[in-house]
Amino acid sequence: MKKVISTPKAPAAIGPYSQAIEAGDFVFTSGVIPIIPETGELETGSIEKQADQAIGNLKNLLEASGVTMDQVIKTTVFIKDMNDFGKVNEVYATYFQKDCPARSCVEVARLPKDVLIEIEAIAYKK
Repeated sequence: MKKVISTPKAPAAIGPYSQAIEAGDFVFTSGVIPIIPETGELETGSIEKQADQAIGNLKNLLEASGVTMDQVIKTTVFIKDMNDFGKVNEVYATYFQKDCPARSCVEVARLPKDVLIEIEAIAYKK
């Protein structure tokens, strides 16, 4: 069974997709970018500020689905510039402090709304 997850505490979908889907014991999020949910505006500051906003949005989305960051088993991080890898890691480590999830991080040519970072996650509900 599939359940659509939606929350105003994370950016609304900007296309024909759901913010997240719960399927059985798993939650799959769409990619989350650094939009400030309260205003709909982009966080346009440094990579650290954008990473904090994007990962904070991801946290809010996961909480709306009934899971915590500790239940995340896999993330994929898309960044505009691999030279920002260390800076992103510093912010990422403030959200994932123990039993960190598996992760991929890739540099991409372009992201939605020309942001510097996008992140998606898979969480296990048990």
